[in-house]
Amino acid sequence: MRALLVQARSPTTYWSFESTLPIIRRDATYPPLAIATVAALLPAGWELRLRDLNVAPLDDADLAWADAVLVSGLLVQAPSVREVLRRARAMGRRTVVGGAAVSSAPELFEEADHVFLGEAEGRLDLLVRVLESPAGDSPRLLSPEGDERPDLRLARVPRFDLLELSRYGSHALQFSRGCPFRCEFCDIIELFGRVPRVKTPEQILAELDALLALGARGTLFFVDDNFVGNRRAVASLLPALRAWQERNEFPFVFCTEASVDLAMHPELVTAMVDAGFGQVFLGLETPSRAALAEAGKTQNLRMPQERAVEELTRAGLEVYAGFIIGFDSDGPDIFDRQLAFISNLPIARAMVNVLIALPGTRLWRRLEQEGRLRGVTSGDSFERPNFVPALDERTLLAGYRRLLASLYSPDAYLRRCALHLEQAPLRRGAVAHSVGNGSLATLGRAVWRLGIRSPRRMLFWRLVARALRRGTAALPRAVMFAIVGESLIRYTEEVVLPRLDASLSGLDRARAASLVHPRAEGGGVITATQPHSV
Repeated sequence: MRALLVQARSPTTYWSFESTLPIIRRDATYPPLAIATVAALLPAGWELRLRDLNVAPLDDADLAWADAVLVSGLLVQAPSVREVLRRARAMGRRTVVGGAAVSSAPELFEEADHVFLGEAEGRLDLLVRVLESPAGDSPRLLSPEGDERPDLRLARVPRFDLLELSRYGSHALQFSRGCPFRCEFCDIIELFGRVPRVKTPEQILAELDALLALGARGTLFFVDDNFVGNRRAVASLLPALRAWQERNEFPFVFCTEASVDLAMHPELVTAMVDAGFGQVFLGLETPSRAALAEAGKTQNLRMPQERAVEELTRAGLEVYAGFIIGFDSDGPDIFDRQLAFISNLPIARAMVNVLIALPGTRLWRRLEQEGRLRGVTSGDSFERPNFVPALDERTLLAGYRRLLASLYSPDAYLRRCALHLEQAPLRRGAVAHSVGNGSLATLGRAVWRLGIRSPRRMLFWRLVARALRRGTAALPRAVMFAIVGESLIRYTEEVVLPRLDASLSGLDRARAASLVHPRAEGGGVITATQPHSV
């Protein structure tokens, strides 16, 4: 059996860092860990190829080579998934689609011969039997029996050897799946459960060994949705990570996602920093306690979020964070409140989104019951929301536009970077935020592109000046802030604001039409977010 595994292409987003990648000479930010994990679970006798459309287009020659094409992607990648399925079907290849988007909304992928639902560990026997049987005798929906989620101790070392690791800005591992909390808008607890399941420390060290043997170095992202969801397990892992890093001269700077209550456990924070963690993403969401309570995000109410961020920063972790507007309790003042909140945090990368109702979430079910859903979201935060918001929709989108324009003005970005540089301890060695893993060539490209050619070159030199006030040890971090900031600021100015302007114009047209045809406004919105347009 020849199996072609394809990772769908992501659209350009804030997370793409497309203006950053040429400076660090990479093609994509993160490797496709999920499909490399699946590859490790397929029979040893199968011939495998893995193609990531985020680093190179898919050739017809690869499709012609394959007996079966296995495609994976997130909801935001659904258009790319469907295009691959159509191409493979046109060439007479059997197709399988799987992944988080498929488990949430399998109805979106009519082009697939087979749809695999759920997680893969210990569950691929059905898929293997189907693909090794005649097509006419095989079921389309492949849903493993039983509700029990797989034990991650069954996971194997991902097939990193199928990836061109040098083309990615970061490497990736996964320690756990699931999260103990009950955020209404989150689909993670629906997909992976509220009891975090973990790999053993020995499994993680084996994966690190595999990466190191392939020449991997630099930033490594633990893709767990809440790295500290199982604190006891993490406390057992961290000493093993530190010892491995010490044995191998700290080849990696780790980063991850965690719940904000991490700050309430200083011993865990210290152990993370000692093991080589340099960054953590937090879902801060909002300064509104009412909105946090509404969303069921009670873990963010246990201590002031500003204090949590400051303590993590002073401990040695760069915090970057997500924020949400559009909760039912949000009023017209939420945009000014968010701007004030974020502007006083040492968080350079502040990712703000309009609330989206994801399929299968408690939010989706509530809005469906209330008759407020408009359709399946494309995952695009810059379109009109896929439900009727409590706040006037034009007020919501116009306020969102103003908020992003303010946050990603060069002066505002510089201020947040400066707050971080003032509060963060100076750290050297592997856990210092090095420029391109210490590359002088990367530094040279940054100076040329950002310090000389860019219309925002003053931002570069002001960041350098801020860093030098603390000493040369802070300089690599400041240069990396400048590299990342170039992408965030350009994307906001060149893509996000024009798209929000288009969404506002579309809303105005729909409202004007509704004066003539009362049903027109709602119908227009549904068309924009229906599954066929995803």
